Amino acid sequence: MTLDAGEAGGTPTKATADEADLQAGIDHLAGLVADSMDLGQLLTEVAVSGAQAVPGADGVGLTLVGADRSDGAAIESAGTGAVIDQLVRLQFADLHEGPCITAVANAMTVRSGSLGGEKRWPRFGPRAGRLGVNSVLALPLGVAGTVIGVMGVYSHRRNGFDDHAAELAQLFAKPAAVAVHNAHILSQAQTLTAQLQVALTTRPIIDQAIGLLRGRTGRSAEDSFAQLRAISQAEHRKVAEVAQQIVEDAVRRARSRRHP
Repeated sequence: MTLDAGEAGGTPTKATADEADLQAGIDHLAGLVADSMDLGQLLTEVAVSGAQAVPGADGVGLTLVGADRSDGAAIESAGTGAVIDQLVRLQFADLHEGPCITAVANAMTVRSGSLGGEKRWPRFGPRAGRLGVNSVLALPLGVAGTVIGVMGVYSHRRNGFDDHAAELAQLFAKPAAVAVHNAHILSQAQTLTAQLQVALTTRPIIDQAIGLLRGRTGRSAEDSFAQLRAISQAEHRKVAEVAQQIVEDAVRRARSRRHP
């Protein structure tokens, strides 16, 4: 049996080098600590790793989608450069069409080697071509049978991704989906914690304002809170801000009566 250069210990073959890049990208994913960065930063790190892992990639964009993925709504996105960010915006914000939206809607990998003449996305394709991007691999990010996002891999070259590149991209997409999913869950938990902390801080003020309104009007607690909300909506301010003003006004009036 004849050994190639990589097997004989000489210069690594392209396939061996590609596999090494893939492993390096996956290892980088495993080393990411979600609680040390926000969701956007983690998506960027995953995108950078994807660009390293997929042969022929000139840039990668990661987009997290909502539960109702039929409307193409994006929760968060990040990419490896300004052109990639523009491609993501074109698909999810401006045109609502493109390979990434198709990949999410059908839960299938989408590939094109000539975006400029692509008939599947008649508005997105020519714009991508004018940006110098001709090839794309769009891979849905799935966790437990649910698509939670999409990874768009882009190349300046025509027919930039062959079957080998698509296979490696799919291998990378699996751990990438887990990393993105876990980061999103952590982000939601952190947001909820912050909201609870705000609620614990503002609840005493709101209760005081409700008590003052009840004392003035004789209304029930429910009616007094409804009055707070009505003032909040009319003045386009938060309920806690309105409550704070009511309490502060009451304190000022009490002090003025005490020290005329």
